[in-house]
Amino acid sequence: MAVVTGGGSGIGAASARRLAREGAYVVVADVDGESAARVAGELPGEAVAVTADVSTEAGVDAYIRAAVDRFGRIDLHHLNAGVLGTMAPLPDVDPADFDHVIAVNLRGSFLGLRAAFRRYREQDGGGAVVVTASISSLRGADDQLPYQTSKHGLLGLVRGAAMYGGPRGIRVNAVAPGLIPTGIFAASGHADRAQTLALRGGTTPMRRVGTVDEIAGVVAFLLGEDASYVTGEVVSADGGAFMVNTVVRSGGSGAWTPQD
Repeated sequence: MAVVTGGGSGIGAASARRLAREGAYVVVADVDGESAARVAGELPGEAVAVTADVSTEAGVDAYIRAAVDRFGRIDLHHLNAGVLGTMAPLPDVDPADFDHVIAVNLRGSFLGLRAAFRRYREQDGGGAVVVTASISSLRGADDQLPYQTSKHGLLGLVRGAAMYGGPRGIRVNAVAPGLIPTGIFAASGHADRAQTLALRGGTTPMRRVGTVDEIAGVVAFLLGEDASYVTGEVVSADGGAFMVNTVVRSGGSGAWTPQD
């Protein structure tokens, strides 16, 4: 039985579909209840939709309670919910915007991890958790400062939780997507950013952006038995972007053209 947060669209919806195809019952949690219900209704197996704000304890309690009430236990968690937030330059970032991104991306994952560990303790058994990190967890840029800060913080959560969970049979890992076209850009109003994804993707070693289904495949692997000896790991799924040396001729994102 699996819980997917931010499951109403994008990577979360793809993860819910993949886990359902592999036989899991799924609770689809999203702040957009209609989207969560639509995804849950399309899954091949038994599923439940929950409207939940993951940045609040009440929201996390709601999806945990729904899962336990319907299925009796939770084995897998994909903590995926996130927002992009402001792309204002550092001097112009509004503290309220910063706080909102931290609340959803970082606090929400902390609350989700805490709830997962509490549930595993009650079940007297282990399980697996995957957190959606980002290429922004691993590198810096001069825009989307709140987002980068939140995604860097997620790695501390993942590693601390993996250390605590190891002796208890609980695995915790992260997937770090690169350029993946999702609704997060349109929802945040950054239309120009969304339009440049394909161009930037053309400058990665694989010369393209990724798909939500490709990320869902990594999530399913990390949650599955084939990854039974993997914990505390951050798996980059970014077309090779993370490995690029930006100071040599091959360049980094935007430093050379796909034709070259």
